[in-house]
Amino acid sequence: MSTLNTAVTAAASALAAERTRIEVAVSNLANAESTRSNGGTLYRRRDVVLAADTVQSFDGALGKATATGVRVAAIVEDTTPAQRRFDPSHPDADAEGFVEMPNITPAMEMVDMVGASRAYQANLTAINLIRDLVSRALELGRS
Repeated sequence: MSTLNTAVTAAASALAAERTRIEVAVSNLANAESTRSNGGTLYRRRDVVLAADTVQSFDGALGKATATGVRVAAIVEDTTPAQRRFDPSHPDADAEGFVEMPNITPAMEMVDMVGASRAYQANLTAINLIRDLVSRALELGRS
């Protein structure tokens, strides 16, 4: 039972990480046309860095049940150059009429969101399968 609990804990850590990936992609999409952030600088695309995380159950202290989960190691700004768009009427246009726009490609953000959403769903399915397995095992024990 403890190994199943450890597997659920590992999948739950992935749910939290994928939720963060979705939130960051949504934030990037929302700021795709923003020329200034709260600090007055150009908004930079953000990306989530994931890292392996050892998940231990109660038996993990005894060296029995461990699994590898995932955690958000950092949210970093993308360093690719800003996009330049010709729009002389924009208030942030330079002397040549170009405006620096965030380095965000909406199609790529949508791909990231779909990937994170599918990974979230896969981990949720794994948790549900474990729950069903435990439920069936309990039913067998009753009969």
